[in-house]
Amino acid sequence: MRVAVLSDTHSPRHWKRCPPEVARRLEGVDLILHAGDVCRAETLDELAGFAPVRAVLGNNDGPDVAAWGAPVRLETEIDGLPVAMIHDSGPATGRAVRLRRMFPAASLVVFGHSHIPWDETVDGQRALNPGSPTDRRRQPRGTMAELEIEDGRLVSAVIVPVT
Repeated sequence: MRVAVLSDTHSPRHWKRCPPEVARRLEGVDLILHAGDVCRAETLDELAGFAPVRAVLGNNDGPDVAAWGAPVRLETEIDGLPVAMIHDSGPATGRAVRLRRMFPAASLVVFGHSHIPWDETVDGQRALNPGSPTDRRRQPRGTMAELEIEDGRLVSAVIVPVT
């Protein structure tokens, strides 16, 4: 399975519509994960035009995003891989231990909030923040992530620049 991972799109302030490079990378994916701060449910509808979307609530998301179906935390399986998603994982210090405590069964935990790309594996659990494709803050480029999952294994996870 090809999975696109986004976070912190902050529409409409930063995401007016899907940026061309993001749209190019969404073509043909099997699933889109959004780790919160969508800000408007219509952005999730736009993404759903590419592939099914699973999203969690961010601190800037309102009732319309919750009504769309985004919970605060998500635990699921993607092609046999146990995956968890939350918007804010807390400070970088102690993150691995905290995420393992929160999601003991997850092989992959996706999070957002900081807009800073992060990819770290500790004790067999991978923690991934795709950054933001539209609100890069102090980062040199806007980013997202691409995953390949096969038979319960995370074959690859890559953070890619999109702006």
